[in-house]
Amino acid sequence: MEQPVEQESVEIPDQLPVLPIKDLVVFPYMIVPLFVNREMTKLAVDHALANDRMVFLVAQKDAQNEDPNSEDLYEVGCVGMIMRMRKLIDGRIKILVQGLQKARVVRVHEERPFISMRVERIEDPKMEEQSVRIEAIMRTVKENMEKVINLGHSISPDILLVIGSIQEPGRLADLVASNLVSEVAEAQKILEIVDPIERLHRINEQLDKEVKVLTMQAKIQSQAREEMSKSQRDYYLREQLRAIKAELGDTDGHQQEIDDLRERIEDVGMPEDAHKEAEKQVTRLEMMNSESAEAAVIRTYLDWLVELPWAKKTEDNIDIPNGRKVLDEDHYDLEKIKERILEFLGVRKLKSDHKGPILCFVGPPGVGKTSLGKSIARAMNRKFVRISLGGVRDEAEIRGHRRTYVGAMPGKIIQGIKQAGMKNPVFMMDEIDKLGSDFRGDPSSALLEVLDPEQNHAFVDHYLNLPFDLTDVMFIATANVLDTIPPALRDRMEVIQLSGYSADEKLHIARKFLIPKQIEENGLTEEHIRISQASLESVIHHYTREAGLRNLERQIGSICRKVALEIAEGKRRNRQVTPKLVEKMLGPPIHDSTEERDEDQVGVAPGLAWTPVGGDILYVESRLMPGKGQFILTGQLGDVMKESAQAAWSYLKSQASKYGIAPERFDEVQVHVHVPAGAIPKDGPSAGVTMATALFSVLTNRKVRHDVAMTGEITLTGKVLPIGGLKLKILAALRAGIRRIVIPERNRKDLAELPPHIRRQFEPLFVKSIDDVLDRTIVPQPGGAAGSAKAG
Repeated sequence: MEQPVEQESVEIPDQLPVLPIKDLVVFPYMIVPLFVNREMTKLAVDHALANDRMVFLVAQKDAQNEDPNSEDLYEVGCVGMIMRMRKLIDGRIKILVQGLQKARVVRVHEERPFISMRVERIEDPKMEEQSVRIEAIMRTVKENMEKVINLGHSISPDILLVIGSIQEPGRLADLVASNLVSEVAEAQKILEIVDPIERLHRINEQLDKEVKVLTMQAKIQSQAREEMSKSQRDYYLREQLRAIKAELGDTDGHQQEIDDLRERIEDVGMPEDAHKEAEKQVTRLEMMNSESAEAAVIRTYLDWLVELPWAKKTEDNIDIPNGRKVLDEDHYDLEKIKERILEFLGVRKLKSDHKGPILCFVGPPGVGKTSLGKSIARAMNRKFVRISLGGVRDEAEIRGHRRTYVGAMPGKIIQGIKQAGMKNPVFMMDEIDKLGSDFRGDPSSALLEVLDPEQNHAFVDHYLNLPFDLTDVMFIATANVLDTIPPALRDRMEVIQLSGYSADEKLHIARKFLIPKQIEENGLTEEHIRISQASLESVIHHYTREAGLRNLERQIGSICRKVALEIAEGKRRNRQVTPKLVEKMLGPPIHDSTEERDEDQVGVAPGLAWTPVGGDILYVESRLMPGKGQFILTGQLGDVMKESAQAAWSYLKSQASKYGIAPERFDEVQVHVHVPAGAIPKDGPSAGVTMATALFSVLTNRKVRHDVAMTGEITLTGKVLPIGGLKLKILAALRAGIRRIVIPERNRKDLAELPPHIRRQFEPLFVKSIDDVLDRTIVPQPGGAAGSAKAG
């Protein structure tokens, strides 16, 4: 192995061949291997080897230049000696060169066949003495060099042994620079500095910079190692994948999504609070990994925020004649409800910021409560939304779930508003009387805020956690009964009763709405089928007995389907439906008027009952048997109905002498009161007069008129109190063919609400006491009134 040549023993000849170096600056004491493949450089090496083995090593200004001349080289370089030479099989030459002495170009001798120059030695100034300043800078450089190596630089740690023994500042600067500085321009500047102390300062700046870079790099690597987990590893890989896609020209989907969300937030017109929250969540989403579970939750939340109609409204149609026309087109009668809607339109016309009403339609099934809501929306030019509350038991169904839960979503109210796409729809809540409650909360209590115009301007859904203004929404609730609606909720709504339809009304509605609808749904035209008036009346009287219209529509649909089958089979082109054909198509009559009791009987009284599906005839039967004063009630009666029977029995016992009944008779018999249809639960006080009449009849062996129906609550003193559901009960009596009806005197005012065509069909018998009832329901005997003390 060749020994390094000492600088002091070097004699530089007058003319030196030049070795241009592309990407390296050679310093004194530096031993470096070089590969030579350019022809002029090979000639320079051959010349040096043939003489004193010395060359002038100088860096090129442009590393890309393959054929440089003297102008393309720096003026300062290093005189070096070729220590070893070896020719490679690919034609290149590998030489090992040691830098000996810095030198500067004095004159160019020749450019071809290789560059040769005359150079002069550059000596470091002599230091008079090793001052404290020199010692300090040298020690700082050595310490920083050690830091650089310890922080993981690629410099071999062996160099620390070498620099530890160096006492000359210039030699220390050159040694450190040759190992540390890799950039040609910077290394050349250091090489050209003659003052060794200045060189050391420049080197120290480079060392400081390298220490800071390596420290930060080590810190980053340390944090990466500490925080690296599966999610970070996945993120790192996805970021690489994103970078690859970007290089391939694919768009950044995540950023595009963020930009799209921000644009939609600005366009949707949110209030200030909602806008701030949306911006906050978008910023969070932007900083997250788009594939994380939390990002999916935030993205869903933002989708809800931007899709809600914060500021979108439909313009109300305030044309009152047009509103009346639309309501009349869709529904027959229902004048009270139509008038209420037109009142709202009138107020809205005068006061544009009038809050939407909260109506509650109460009535039996099939009378058109839900379809009425659609007509209201059409008349007002608003969107229509319907939700069903039947069986809802969870309070979160109304207010929504908090976002911390898996699968959380807003409640039915916010969902409905989003579905409508406008903030002022007609919002129908069906079956509000069938809300339940359990350990998950009480949904009806959650509706208190929704259905209060003083509170719902800032309705807060748990999922959104932001106030939403519901004042422009027109809420309409529907129910079959009011009893199951909590009083606080009922108080917030304007209750409008819808009674059932009379036979005449059903006939009109069937002609105008049901028959055309079923003809169209079954693929027929008016030329294919004709249903006569008598046929329609037969269907109404013999095949339906309900307050609403659903069953009537089903029967008409059944007739249309049978006609459609005949036409499809080619049996006939059209069909005239007659009453006889109705029986053939629909089978034997389901309800026959001959089934009703057509003769006066002892102990059997026809009463009127109200049920959630309409009114009905309720026959109360009573019988006497030998016994000891027992009183038996059957027919699945509720507590209130049982108490009414007890009150009637007690009243008759207290007035026995007045009605000519022997007092001991009550202790000698057993009385059994039964209400047929025992599988159906029955309750309520309005059967009191019917039970009293049946008991009086059986105790006095007097017959009850079969053509008089009765309703009313009785007291222990014999007074008759008013009842509810009067219209439904009257319609039930009319369907059963009974035209005389006993009604409490205090219900006289309720008859004013009945349409004139219904009032004309029956004879009201107003009563104030049990005596009045007995006078009108018990068949009189020759020589006395029904309820006189002498009777019996």
